[in-house]
Amino acid sequence: MTAPPEVAAYEPTVPRRATGLMRDFARAGVLTAADVHVAQRLGVLGGEDDEAVLLAVALVVRSTALGSVVVDLADVGDTRVGDDPEGEPSSGVAASAEPPWPDNGWVERCAASPLVGEGRPVRLEGSRLWLARYWEQEQQVAEELLTRSASRPDDVDLDLLRRSLDRLFGGGAYVDPDQRTGAAVCALTRVSVLAGGPGTGKTTTVSRLLAALREQDPACRIALAAPTGKAAARLEEAVRSSTTDLSTADRERLGELPAVTLHRLLGWRPGARSRFRHDRTNRLPYEVVVVDESSMVSLTMMCRLLEALRPTTRLVLVGDPDQLASVEAGAVLGDLVDRTTTGRRTPELAERLRAVLPGAEVEEQPVTASARMRDGVTALLTNHRTDVPAIAELARCVHTGDAAGAVELLRSGEPGVELVEVDDDARLGPAELSGVRADVLASGAALYDAAVRGDGAAAVRALDAHRLLCAHRLGQRGVAHWSALAAGWLAEQHPDLLRPDGHHVGQALLVTTNDYEIGLYNGDTGVVVDDGRGGLVAAFGRGGDPVLVPVARLGDVRALHALTVHRSQGSQFTRVTVVLPPADSHLGTRETVYTAVSRATHHVRLIGSADALAAAVSRPVARATGLRQRLA
Repeated sequence: MTAPPEVAAYEPTVPRRATGLMRDFARAGVLTAADVHVAQRLGVLGGEDDEAVLLAVALVVRSTALGSVVVDLADVGDTRVGDDPEGEPSSGVAASAEPPWPDNGWVERCAASPLVGEGRPVRLEGSRLWLARYWEQEQQVAEELLTRSASRPDDVDLDLLRRSLDRLFGGGAYVDPDQRTGAAVCALTRVSVLAGGPGTGKTTTVSRLLAALREQDPACRIALAAPTGKAAARLEEAVRSSTTDLSTADRERLGELPAVTLHRLLGWRPGARSRFRHDRTNRLPYEVVVVDESSMVSLTMMCRLLEALRPTTRLVLVGDPDQLASVEAGAVLGDLVDRTTTGRRTPELAERLRAVLPGAEVEEQPVTASARMRDGVTALLTNHRTDVPAIAELARCVHTGDAAGAVELLRSGEPGVELVEVDDDARLGPAELSGVRADVLASGAALYDAAVRGDGAAAVRALDAHRLLCAHRLGQRGVAHWSALAAGWLAEQHPDLLRPDGHHVGQALLVTTNDYEIGLYNGDTGVVVDDGRGGLVAAFGRGGDPVLVPVARLGDVRALHALTVHRSQGSQFTRVTVVLPPADSHLGTRETVYTAVSRATHHVRLIGSADALAAAVSRPVARATGLRQRLA
């Protein structure tokens, strides 16, 4: 792996007062000024002046900021620390001749440091280094998961559950043994995971699981949650739509199940960034908690959620472990799903599964604490969204690392997928832009027509007709550039719409900060519509009727024309245009491309070179965490 380019000494990312190793690694692009300043400050407070130790601290600070939780000093020179998960390529750590890494006594010098140890800011195990906060959170999450999975629910009538599963998952064209098994596993365990890609029926499985649990206990209290407002709205809508083919009795058992963000579920506290009203001393009042888009849940948020659950609560984590991980540190869902053991059950659970799934073949595994934890993991493999098989095949090629297959499919002319091939350093001309321009104008026209009528629901639906997705925020391949392009095209249609306050009818909006008072959260999307009285309101989707907010009451929002791939998680769009990063970009990863193409339901267009696509598909992300080892 090549080293990042050297950064000029006058760049703002280089600390001016740094010397020695810290200065050298900052100029090499491995560290930023913020990393160096944190390490130096800790050194002053803790009485540590060994520059090798301070370098190690700066590296773990950098690693955590980029999504990893731990740095292994034994091989840090051979691996990237990480990449900025929300847009700009980091200067990851890579092997290079200059600057030289500390000598072989590096780990021992760190172990002897006053900064390292219990009750100190940094923790060391072997050659692996954590910030103490994240070491403690990993330890707490592992202990909570292992403790909860060690006990089985004792409130299940197996005969009733068998009849429920027969009714809810049997008959007609709808039969998927994986979904049926997943529902049974979730009912019979305290911690469970429904893992699967788009279209595999995760939400369908959840809705039928909840109907079965309500049949067991009509008073069962259920909470639906997701990391973002958009994901919560989609979860609520998906659960509602997936119950339409259930019996009247089952629909009545479920009733209306609203979905909320995890922040709202736990209870926002003013002035607290990572602490909530519900915690270990004030538990959540639910028997079942379902969390969708769990790949987006950070280590810190998972820690807060687990400590707020009552010991008897069932936790059902739903998500796709192959998508991008959370913006913050950690990759909890990926750590929970071990493909080598998924589908294997301990003898106790296997016996109960055979009782509720007569005739099912259940592979057993020896009983260990880790095995009981993995008992609850079910992988859904069959894609039921077959309207556009080429999109599913493209996602499969990307997921399996088949770069040649992905390029061949995109060049084949198959309906639903296309590759607009341009060199990485080339500027796009009218011919390359014609398709995306047509999609932007068509979706903009639909937005405008619904907004002028004051039809907030139609406007919110039109918002998902097309979306531009970029890996970067800046540069020719970034969100800022493509947002400006889209804004220019739309302005040609309606040049006189913009008001002095910057808003106009049909304007798509992205919320960029949480506003708990009016219930808008970072990542929410909405549309400005006519309120019928000469004013403007913003309509935001919430799974049912849209929430209307006066534009004067909006907090931090920006016009929505393009999104980073990370922000698109939890969303689906009819048509998607993906702007590939250059072949040498660290943000061009398998997970980035997989997440982007799997947002589309009818058509996906990729813009970039075949080399860039092949490089990204061949480059999986590996976040460094210690949770998987702790669970083992």
